[in-house]
Amino acid sequence: MKGIRIQLTVVTMLVLSMVLTGCVRRENDQYTKKAPKEKPLAIVIHGGAGTILKENMTPEREKAYTDILTEVLQAGYEILEQGGSSLDAVEGAIRIMEDSPLFNAGKGAVFTNQGKNELDASIMDGATLQAGAVTSVTIIKNPITAARLVMTDSKHVLLAGRGAELFAGEHGLETVDPDYFFTQRRWDSLLKAKERDRSSNAASREEKFGTVGVVALDKDGNLAAGTSTGGLTNKLYGRVGDSPIIGAGSYANNKTCAVSGTGQGEYFMRNLVAYDVSVWMEHEGMSAQQAADKVIQEKLTELGGTGGVIVLDKDGNVAMSFNTEGMYRGFIVGDGVPHVSIYGEAPPSG
Repeated sequence: MKGIRIQLTVVTMLVLSMVLTGCVRRENDQYTKKAPKEKPLAIVIHGGAGTILKENMTPEREKAYTDILTEVLQAGYEILEQGGSSLDAVEGAIRIMEDSPLFNAGKGAVFTNQGKNELDASIMDGATLQAGAVTSVTIIKNPITAARLVMTDSKHVLLAGRGAELFAGEHGLETVDPDYFFTQRRWDSLLKAKERDRSSNAASREEKFGTVGVVALDKDGNLAAGTSTGGLTNKLYGRVGDSPIIGAGSYANNKTCAVSGTGQGEYFMRNLVAYDVSVWMEHEGMSAQQAADKVIQEKLTELGGTGGVIVLDKDGNVAMSFNTEGMYRGFIVGDGVPHVSIYGEAPPSG
C-alpha cells in the first residue's frame, strides 16, 4: 500500500506540473497565453515594433507607454464585459491610441516626404468576413471609425484620399484641420530622415514602426481585428502600406483567428502576413503561436522584412511574434488583468 501511495503521489505531482506549466509557453522568446476550456473574453493590442531598447528609454517615457497600453487594454476589455461586440472593442481601443501622440497613428502620425500626415486604417469582422478600410486620409480624426463605417455603410472595402474624407464627412465623422496631427517629435524625425537621405542610404537603427492594432474575442465567440497607422516617416507621395490592406495588415476569421501586424508594410503586403497566419492554422493545423512564428520568424525574416503580429484564436489563445528588438504589446484574457510588455522579453504569466 505504501508503494501504491508513493506512485499516486508522483503521478499527482506530474499532473500538477503539467497544468501549471501549460498556461504559458515560450517560443522564440515569445509566449502563448492558453485560454480556459470555455471561450473567454479577450483583447490583445500592439503599439508598433522596431528598435525599441531599454537603454534608449527614459523611465518617464517607459511609464507613459506602460500606462497608455494598460489604459487601452482596460477600456477595450470593459466594452467586452458590458456586452459590446469584438468590433466595438477593437474600434474603441484603437481610437484611444489614435488620440495619443505616443503612437504612429492619428495624433502621433509620422510625416511624409512632403511634410504631410497621411493616415490609413482597416477593420475586419471574423463572423462575416466583412471588412472596411481607408487610406491616405488627412483630416479624419479617427481613421479606424471611418474604416468601420466603410464596412457597415458602403458596398466597398477600401476608400482612398479625398473620397474617403467626403464619405466620412457625409456620415458625420469628426474631421480636423491637418495641423491637428502635428507633433514636434514626428517633425524632427522627418528632418533627421531627410538628412540621412542626403548623406547616406544606410537604414537608421532608430526607426520604429508605431502602427497600432487590436484583436478581440467577444461573448458570442466572434473575432475582430483592426489596424491604424501613419505609415513610414519620409514616405513618398501616394505610398500605401499594409495597414489598410485586408489580409496584409489585418485579418479576422471565426474559423481560425484574428491578426494585426506592424512592421515594414511592403514586406507584409508581399507575404499577405495577416492572412498567412490564418492559412497555416486552417490548413496545417498549427497553433496560433506556431503559425505566427512560421510567418514572422521564418518567412518574413528570410525575405529581409522586420515587424511583428498579435494573434488571438477562436478559443481565446493569445500569440505574439516579432523579429525586432521590441514591440509595444499587451493582453487581457478572461480574468480582467492587463499584461503589458515593451522589450524582447516574455511578459509575466497570468
